[in-house]
This record gives sequence, structure tokens and C-alpha cells, in this order.
Amino acid sequence: MEDLKTHILEALGSAVNGAEISFGELVLHARREEIVKTMAFLRDDPLCRFTTLIDLCGVDYPERERRFDVVYHMLSMHLNHRIRIKITTDEDTAVHTLIGLFPNANWYEREAFDMYGIAFDEHPDLRRLLTDYGFEGYPLRKDFPLTGFVEVRYDEERKSVIYEPVNLPQEFRDFDFMSPWEGAKYVLDEETKGEEA
Repeated sequence: MEDLKTHILEALGSAVNGAEISFGELVLHARREEIVKTMAFLRDDPLCRFTTLIDLCGVDYPERERRFDVVYHMLSMHLNHRIRIKITTDEDTAVHTLIGLFPNANWYEREAFDMYGIAFDEHPDLRRLLTDYGFEGYPLRKDFPLTGFVEVRYDEERKSVIYEPVNLPQEFRDFDFMSPWEGAKYVLDEETKGEEA
């Protein structure tokens, strides 16, 4: 791993900010502007051969100026190695798409856009993937509200998706949180039984 890390750092130079070995995997901190160059090198270099993009996901750190990490997980089946590539971005700066290098990045990037609002430059079809078209906000951001004011459901009669005010029909209940294995103290003594009868 150390040899591979040294090789990548020497070859990419200023395209990466650093690397480390964490939990048995190589983690590469790349520059957002150089992500396509970095990924192409990792795929094509004969000592790397990371030809499979396993996953792309977002991570939200709202207290940072560049609040999002975009994390790429790659696999070299030839060398049986994994690598994690991280870049940072903010709400307004788009990341370049990787569809030209890895076609499966299409839906991964759409998911990151839908859940976090991370934009990808030159993506051919950047639209919501998991939420409804009229959905507002990004559900995996840490500042997204836990409850909303409307709920969405499909209405068979109208044959469309409808929005309704949230309706919580269950009233507040007070739970005793006692373990059923310890046994509840609900057994009435003889005097109490006689009074209720």
C-alpha cells in the first residue's frame, strides 16, 4: 500500500492534496478541479488499474465553508485493491461529471444531486432520482427538517401524486418502557380485586 501511495502521489503531483492509509484502504484527497485527470490516471495506470467505480456518495459537514465531501470508491480487480478518493465542494460549485470515464457514474451523480444538492458539470441528465419532481430541499443534508408540513402519496382515483397536510391520527401515548422479560407488576392483590368486582 505504501508503494502504491508513493507512486500515485509522485505521478499526480499537484492534482492531489495528500493520501493516507486508513482501515487497510488507501484514501486519496484530490483537488476538485483535477478529479477527471485523477480518476483517468487511477483507471489507466498499469500499477493502479482501478477500473471499477463501485460507488459515489456525498457527505455533509454544514459547519465547513466547503460543506460537502464527494467520495468515490474504486476497485482494482486485477490487483485486488480498493481506493477511496475524496474531494470537497460547496453548495454553489459544481463537480465535473465522470460519465465519460465511468458510465455507471450517471445514477450515482443523480443520487448525490437529489439527496444533497451537489451539482455535476456536463452531466447529460441531472434531475431528481429518488424524490418526487416537485420535492423541495435535499433530504440528506443535516439541516433538512425532520418533519414537514405536507405528505405525498399516489391517489388511485386521480391517477396522480397528491400533496396533503400531514395528518397524525395516533394520539400521544405514555409508554412504561418495562422489559417484558422482567415481568410487569400488573398483578392485583386480593383486596384490589375485590374492590373492582
